[in-house]
Amino acid sequence: MRQAKYLVEVRAAKRAFRVDKELEEALKGTLSSKMISRMKREYVECPVAGKEVAFLLCYSCVSFIRRVSGVVHCEGVEFRIKSKGEGG
Repeated sequence: MRQAKYLVEVRAAKRAFRVDKELEEALKGTLSSKMISRMKREYVECPVAGKEVAFLLCYSCVSFIRRVSGVVHCEGVEFRIKSKGEGG
């Protein structure tokens, strides 16, 4: 079982973050359009990348474990988007 190294609070942004269309299309298989549009307006202060990151990027990261009550459990290994065949 993967252990969370960081617990990161999800925050609401005033404006939606821009996310690659390819990533958005890939997520449409698992998330509803309404959920995706809501997540575009959320971000985290990523301890691995060292900057503000759109939550959709965080959700697609290899270090993402889970989100519980507005807090992301992050493995803290690296900030990299999962490739298509990569599970998690």
